[in-house]
Amino acid sequence: MVHEVPLSDATPRPASVPVPDVPRDGRPEAAWISRPAAPVAGAAAGPLAGLRFGVKDNIDVAGLPTTAACPAFAYHPPAHATVVQRLLAAGASVAGKTNLDQFACGLNGTRSPYGAVPNSFDARYVSGGSSSGSAYVVATGEVDFALGTDTAGSGRVPAGLNNIVGIKPTRGLLSARGVVPAAQSVDCVSIFARTVELAAQVLAAALGPDAGDPYSRTLALAPAHWPARFRFGVPSLRAFFGDTQAEAAWDAAIEQLKALGGTPVEIDYAPLAEAAALLYDSALVAERYAAVRPFFDAHPEAVMEPVRGILAQGTGYSAAEHVDALTRLRALGQRAAAMWDGIDVLMVPTAPTHCTIADMQADPVARNSRMGVYTNFVNLLDYAAISVPSSLRSDGLPFGVTFIGPCGSDFALAALGQRYHQASALPLGATGQPLPAAQALPQPPGTGPTVRVAVVGAHLSGMPLNVQLQERGGRLLQATHTAPDYRLFALPGTTPPKPGLIRAAAGEGAAIALEVWELPAAQYGSFVALIPAPLGIGTLTLADGSAVQGFLCEAQALAGAQDITHHGGWRAYMGSRTAA
Repeated sequence: MVHEVPLSDATPRPASVPVPDVPRDGRPEAAWISRPAAPVAGAAAGPLAGLRFGVKDNIDVAGLPTTAACPAFAYHPPAHATVVQRLLAAGASVAGKTNLDQFACGLNGTRSPYGAVPNSFDARYVSGGSSSGSAYVVATGEVDFALGTDTAGSGRVPAGLNNIVGIKPTRGLLSARGVVPAAQSVDCVSIFARTVELAAQVLAAALGPDAGDPYSRTLALAPAHWPARFRFGVPSLRAFFGDTQAEAAWDAAIEQLKALGGTPVEIDYAPLAEAAALLYDSALVAERYAAVRPFFDAHPEAVMEPVRGILAQGTGYSAAEHVDALTRLRALGQRAAAMWDGIDVLMVPTAPTHCTIADMQADPVARNSRMGVYTNFVNLLDYAAISVPSSLRSDGLPFGVTFIGPCGSDFALAALGQRYHQASALPLGATGQPLPAAQALPQPPGTGPTVRVAVVGAHLSGMPLNVQLQERGGRLLQATHTAPDYRLFALPGTTPPKPGLIRAAAGEGAAIALEVWELPAAQYGSFVALIPAPLGIGTLTLADGSAVQGFLCEAQALAGAQDITHHGGWRAYMGSRTAA
């Protein structure tokens, strides 16, 4: 089952545990709570082999204490959380446990006795929370990816404030067994990375049902594909709290998504805002108290403010009031569902403003609530979301947007998020490194039959038409060669020229470099429809003797064409043209 708060540990807790003051300035070292002498090693092979990740310290890693940012609560788990175990099995290694707002209760990253985690771009500003340390160590390049949790926005706000990607999966898609709950029925394990591709790879490696998690479920997931033309919702609420730079960045984001094929549609934000308010302003807050009730009842003085006040608020509601709040939430969900009839995706600012650590600590409740104005409703209404970098403001601080879709749209949102992130051309997190070219996204399991297709020219990775494969959820399987039975030509009459591959007479061919991609069968027809004459699809023989669908050219089109077989492939030929 999901980790229940222990009533006692091997080491007795003192009756009163002083909570140290949180430093008013951010310190980079505050991003970590504990780090092993050597990383907790993953499997020698796997899709994530060689990668290192951080784990928010409310998620169990055997051999390291779990504190939930409360020293008196700390315990030593006997086993890894399910999600950690799956990532270790996929080849990744744990670098350590990261800081958080205590008991995952906050969206700012200052509510921890281990220190306030700074923004990776300007240490005077908050990192966002509660997954503050996880976002910081990803943004600064200390790890390849990190796990957080998300109940009200904790897997998105820190991503938006630190120029990284944050995936908030559909509830129950990732197991929460071995996670200290914040509000167990709506908690999600979240993923931070510097690119959408890696975040999606981590999601694919970690997902799957878990009978030990009462909220785990098996879902039908949409494929990693996003159409060229779509409608995106824009909230009627414009809440930037006087931050004109954030508001300007939001307007620019809308224009950017329009340029990528989107048509904006204003949606009524009222039911979403009303649902969001229920999280703290109704009996639903009792779930936060219930998550740590045995410990809180015994040691309230060990919990820092304002977390203590929030948890204590949950003690004053009756069971009937909780039922009333759930019914109200369902009614709001019905109202909100109507917006999906008019839009394909909802885009919101990930966070409406930046805030200094000093200002947050001076007004911790009001300032924190601002951070969740566009996030709190998502888990309550069972939506999926991904936060992606959008721009860097003139003051150097990041601005991010979040794409929100219905339950099960996680990989489809990743496809849109990747397209948007690539268009931003932003550096990777706070590292200053350039954003690499897009790579194929993984497809979720059970998305239906697929077709393998070999490409030899402008559809190769990094070439101009490769986007046609990516838009349809294509996945690169291998770079290889044909059997030594083909010749390659540069066809005349176009600039740049098109490649023409033909099967040669016996003994006159060569091996030609190509890539084999996998497309969802449902997308294959629309891809083939884009192929202009004299090119077409036929059956190619690969170097290993296997057959695959691939590009071939009509023989009559070779009149006047340049034989470029000696280059060994289209990429080498184009390289020679550039050199010339």
